[in-house]
Amino acid sequence: MRSPPPCLRKLYIIPFVLLLFYAVLIFPFTNYMKNKPFFEKLGHIPRVAVMQFASADQKELMGSFLVMKVLIYFGGLMEHESAKYKLPPDYPSMSRVIHTAVRLDPYNMDAYYFAQAMLTWDTGAYRIANDLLDYGMKYRTWDWYLPFFAGFNAGYFLKEYDNAAKYYKKAAELSGEPLLAGLAGRYMQKSGQTELAIAYLTAMVKSAKNPAIIKSYKVRLEAFKAVRVLEIARDAYLEKNGHLPSSPEELVRGGYLRKTPVDPYGGKFYIMADGKIATTSEFTFAKKQVVE
Repeated sequence: MRSPPPCLRKLYIIPFVLLLFYAVLIFPFTNYMKNKPFFEKLGHIPRVAVMQFASADQKELMGSFLVMKVLIYFGGLMEHESAKYKLPPDYPSMSRVIHTAVRLDPYNMDAYYFAQAMLTWDTGAYRIANDLLDYGMKYRTWDWYLPFFAGFNAGYFLKEYDNAAKYYKKAAELSGEPLLAGLAGRYMQKSGQTELAIAYLTAMVKSAKNPAIIKSYKVRLEAFKAVRVLEIARDAYLEKNGHLPSSPEELVRGGYLRKTPVDPYGGKFYIMADGKIATTSEFTFAKKQVVE
C-alpha cells in the first residue's frame, strides 16, 4: 500500500498539533480559574456602551446573564457564611455588573431585588440604590415593589421621611394595599423604626425568589427581632427605674430578659448612651466597602 503524499501527511498532522496547542493553553487556564481566589471570580466586564453595542438585539438576554453571574457569585458567598466571609466579597464589582445589567434591560426585576439586598444593608450605598430604583421606576411603571424599596431606604437609612412617605404613597396607589399607605403615615411621624424594619424584611422574605437573597434577609430579620426584644426590655427598665440600662446584661440581672439575645452575625449587642440598641457586627458578616 502506497503511503500518502507529503502534502497530505502535513494535513493529517495539523489537527494533532492544534489539539496539542489547545491542551497546552486550556489546562493551565482551567487550573488557574479553579484555584483563583473566590472573591476575584466575578471578573471584569466591558463598559456599558460597549456591552450595549456588542449585545445588539440580545440586550435582554445579556442583562439576564449578568444578573445570574452576580447571583451565583453571591450564592457562593452565602455558602461561606459559617466562615464569616473570610473571603471578602467584591461589592464594587457586583454593583457595576448590576448597573450594567439594568442599562441593558431595565425591566429585569432580579437586578433590583439584588441591588436592594446588597447596596443598602451590606455596603451602605443607600443613594446609589435609590438612584437605581428611580431609574427602574421609569420603565416598570406598574411595579409597586420599586417605590416600596425606595421608601424603606429613604425612611430607615436616610431619615428622609417626606421622601419615604411619597415613595410609600406611590407604592400604595400601585398595589392597592392599605398597609403601605399606613407605612407612609408612620414615616411622616418618624416612629417605630425597628418594627418597620421587621415588617419590611418579613415582606422581603416572602416575596424574594433567589435562595441566597432569601437566606440573607432571614438572617437580618432574625437580628432585628433580637433588637426588638432588647428594645422592649429597655423600655420596661426605663419606665420602672427612671434611667436607661447600661447593658443587655443589666436587663438580664434585673429580670427584664431571661438571657441576652444572640446576634446571628456573630457580634455582641450593646446599649448606646442614647438608648439605641447596636451590635459590634453592624449587622453584616462582611466589612463594609465603598461602592464606586
